[in-house]
Amino acid sequence: MSIRLVDLEKRYGDNVVLDGFSLEVPDGSITTVIGPSGSGKSTCLKTVIGLVRPDAGEVWVDERRVDTLEGDPLYEVRRAAGFVFQFAALFDSMTIFDNVAMGLRRAGELDEAGIAERVRESLDLVDLEGVEDKMPSELSGGMRKRAGVARAVAMRPRYLLYDEPTTGLDPVTVTVIDRLILRMRDELGVTSLVITHDLESAYRISDRLAMLHQGRIRWVGPPEAIHDVDDPAVQGFIRGEPELWEEAS
Repeated sequence: MSIRLVDLEKRYGDNVVLDGFSLEVPDGSITTVIGPSGSGKSTCLKTVIGLVRPDAGEVWVDERRVDTLEGDPLYEVRRAAGFVFQFAALFDSMTIFDNVAMGLRRAGELDEAGIAERVRESLDLVDLEGVEDKMPSELSGGMRKRAGVARAVAMRPRYLLYDEPTTGLDPVTVTVIDRLILRMRDELGVTSLVITHDLESAYRISDRLAMLHQGRIRWVGPPEAIHDVDDPAVQGFIRGEPELWEEAS
């Protein structure tokens, strides 16, 4: 089982966001898509669970073509792929317990005692013991991010999709989140697709990096190989040299 994105195209009006985007995420790996803000990273991530429909191309998860699914079949794919939003996307009017329990209650497979146990297990997994009764506003940014991960893993997903997981966090908290992403792979066997423009984080967590440029994947490989890639788009991004990036065709 894996995630496969094949020749995706997506535009918003005259703005071409994805233009022949193809990527495979191997089972049990952490694959990270890097690129500047506004380059289409979030769009490619959202196609995996049908939050965005491509104009052309194919989206495959567990050998199911997601871009053609609706209703219950699409819901099943979304259950298999937990989504960790950029700013955690917790509901401010709900306690942390109720935020994490929300998907479990919707699924209707556990009684309240089972839900309570699953919520505690999920919060323990992300080192957030004892916050069940707190409101999101009472937690730091890093703690809210971890609560978002807990909500995703409570559903026992096979995949985790991370949208800019370290944006807006201090360096110490970034390391905490990076270790958590690695822990999800190592302890739960979860396959992860991460998007970020944080290169240091990407180097630490990734089994594979994928460079997004002008709507398509420019290069894929192990993190340690990226500095030797003879490609002006790749080198322009990792060196912070916009002239190289902009001149790359």
